[in-house]
Amino acid sequence: MNRGLVIIPTYNERENIESIIREVLKQNIPVDVLVVDDNSPDGTGDIVRRLQKRDGRIHLIERSGKLGLGTAYIEGFKWAIKSGYDFVFEMDADFSHNPNDLPRVYHALNDFDLVIGSRYIRGIRVENWPLSRKLLSYSANLFARFVTGVPVRDLTAGFKGIRSSVLKKLDLEKIKADGYGFQIEIHYYTYWNGFRVKEIPIVFVDRRAGKSKMSKQIIKEAFQVVILLGIKRFMRWK
Repeated sequence: MNRGLVIIPTYNERENIESIIREVLKQNIPVDVLVVDDNSPDGTGDIVRRLQKRDGRIHLIERSGKLGLGTAYIEGFKWAIKSGYDFVFEMDADFSHNPNDLPRVYHALNDFDLVIGSRYIRGIRVENWPLSRKLLSYSANLFARFVTGVPVRDLTAGFKGIRSSVLKKLDLEKIKADGYGFQIEIHYYTYWNGFRVKEIPIVFVDRRAGKSKMSKQIIKEAFQVVILLGIKRFMRWK
């Protein structure tokens, strides 16, 4: 069977990390976990090191400081390719993404190159967000889809699986964004390079412990990324 690696970036996730790793590794699919920790002052890395001693499927990259989500995933992608994994998964540490959805994404990768756990293909499937944030996210995805030309309803989705063979063919060095902007870039370059993309429905649940990493800067960056990708889309048509 194809080997998978679930990449979980962390910054101050001591309240969640042990539980999320345990739930991921309980799934009936051949996956390991790679935690990319940005030197969390709350001791997240210490917990992962302790867990590593019990289970060889747990791996850890510790970085020097808070370097951001996008670079954490890029570093994880490169580690996965170097280590010979077939499938790579993105997943938050805070249980916003249900580990029980991993097998559906894993099995769909047998037929597709990128499988996105989507909040928006059967209505708005988000729990514990205020209406204002739901509307902001949904409308932002409509805007991003229109500008980039990528026929994905949840372009900002952070739960997905992708084949390592796809990551090898993408120019990861040109993906510079963080947060939502990073997710949009991954989807854009995968789609416009001709790979097969599939959305499957999930229910997104706002974090149950810890603090959200959302900021105005992340939203601003995502908007700028959409505009730049829209220009690239136009230029490739010329």
